[in-house]
Order: sequence, then structure tokens, then C-alpha cells
Amino acid sequence: MSCTEPTTQHTATRATRASHTGRRRLRVLTWHVHGNYLYYLSQVPHEWHVLSRPGRPPGYAGRSGVLPWGDNVHDCPVETLQERAFDCILFQSRNHYLTDQHELLSAAQRRLPHIYLEHDPPQAHPTDTRHPAAGGEALVVHVTAYNALMWDCGAAPTAVIEHGVVVPDAIRYGGERERGVVVVNHLERRGRRLGFDLYRDVRGRVPLDLYGMDAERSGGVGELPYAALLERAAQYRFFFHPARYTSLGLAVCEAMMLGMPVVGLATTELPTVIRDGENGCIDTRVDRLVDAMHWLLRDPEAARALGAQARRDAMARFGIGRFVADWCRVLESVARREAAVP
Repeated sequence: MSCTEPTTQHTATRATRASHTGRRRLRVLTWHVHGNYLYYLSQVPHEWHVLSRPGRPPGYAGRSGVLPWGDNVHDCPVETLQERAFDCILFQSRNHYLTDQHELLSAAQRRLPHIYLEHDPPQAHPTDTRHPAAGGEALVVHVTAYNALMWDCGAAPTAVIEHGVVVPDAIRYGGERERGVVVVNHLERRGRRLGFDLYRDVRGRVPLDLYGMDAERSGGVGELPYAALLERAAQYRFFFHPARYTSLGLAVCEAMMLGMPVVGLATTELPTVIRDGENGCIDTRVDRLVDAMHWLLRDPEAARALGAQARRDAMARFGIGRFVADWCRVLESVARREAAVP
């Protein structure tokens, strides 16, 4: 879950890496924008050079922190950037694409094939916001089909690569704690978009515990290391996702992979992931969600059945092997400058 860091590598990841060892490993320059996503991305068997600045401010943390980085993740101090050779550039934010590209990269590096990985739906106008890479040559990779639908990418080529996640084999859903769990970083600061008001409302009617950065500010438990958070979360009866408008959270995918039933709003990508009454509960009516939470608290067997289906669905849709294969195809195609990208 996206509080902090994963600590184990899944056997499927090792198998996928082995299956790609015969290919030339590409040298990809990127930025540290979403730590857990970058960790999953580093399961792709290429060489990842992650830009860093002194003090490692947000967006420039490089290879740092407690994530179990593999040998294919390399710190790239900004002062050595132009001395290094790459095969592809992977941008992950507007500032890096519009500013760093022109201020930090050499002219030769700017001519390299490049990808813009878009993590979010548009946060200005939901349908008429022009993507910063629209009109350029970068392939825009979206993490959900909903995001791809909403952004105006103009004539830029686009692709969708859905999340891939992995959880430790030893951690599975228990559900013995008769409460719901919410995992969102900086929930109060992020406000209505991530559903802070809904969390506060529902918490008055259903026992809920909030985890994540700055959770204490909202009466929550706080931040835990990744494996400890997974172990703790798996004890709760259900996972509540209060976001109104966001991309599909990695924490949702990870909860499903643990075998947890998810309760959330039927908005953005979530209705394509959660089937109400089959692997979780979704609705746009908060009262209906509260009723569903009370049902799951009363009926642990029903919660277990929904969670078991959620795990089966997550393994089929968000398996790390599929994620790695998708990224291998896209990176290798872009590096060869092929027009048709899968």
C-alpha cells in the first residue's frame, strides 16, 4: 500500500526477469515521482537511472529511501547527467517535461526517444485539459483507461499500461479486526478530491482507522513501513477508498491482492475494477456504502468471500508479470522508434 515501501520481491517477478535476459537492456533516465510505482517499474529488466539533486528534494530523490532497489536502479546526480548515455527518457511530471528537459538535458539527450508517464486524470477541467505532451513526439502512457479518456492528448500517440503490484506471499487477509481501514497520504491536505470530508463523515458512523503520511493530523494512526502496513491492514474487515476523483490507487490494487473486500465510490476507474456485491461494494450514494460497511462488519464470511474474489481478480488484472511484459514491449518499441506501440 502506498504509505511507504515494499520489502519483498515476488517469485513471478524473478521469472519474468529471467525470460527477458536474452534482450539488450535499455538505459532509461527517469525521475523519482511515486516511490512505490517506481519500485514496481524497476521490476522491468532494464537499467533505470533516477535523477537526484543535493538534499534529495521531492521529484529528485534518486535511488534513496528504504525501498529494496535492485542492482538495475542507479542514482543519477544532476551534475553528471549530461555525461551519461541513455536509450530512452521517461518523464513523469509536467515540470520535468516542460522545464528539466530543456534546462538539464543536453541537446543530444533531448533528441532521444521519450515517453511521458501520466499518473493522474486531469485536475483542472476534467475533459478539456490539454496534456503537456500533446502535440509532441512523446508517447503518453496512462495508468488507467479512464485517464486516457479524459486527457486531451491531441495527436500525441498514447497507450495504457495498468498497474502491476506484488505483495509478500506470507501476508493474506484475516479480517478479524471489526473495523475498516483507509490508506491515503496527506488526506486532509488533499481535501475533497481524495474524499477527506467523506472519510470524516463516515468515520462518525462506522469504525475506521486512517493510515498514511500526516494521518495523525486527522485523528488517524499514522505512517507505517510497507510490510508492516500490509500486515496491519490485512487484519481489518474491509478497505475503504473515499476518493471522488483520482487515478486508481496502488493501495486499492494491493488490498485486493491481499484478499480484502474494497468499499469505494463508483467513480473514475474503480467501477471497472470493483463489481458491487461480487468482489467489493461501490456506489455513488454514501449512505449505501455505509450500509455495506455495516453488513461486512456483521458478516465476516461474506467479507471473506468478496475478498477472495477480489484477490482472484487482482491476480488476473494487476499481476506483476503482465505489467513487466507491457512495459518491456513499450520501452523496446519506443527505443526502436517504431510508430505502432502496443
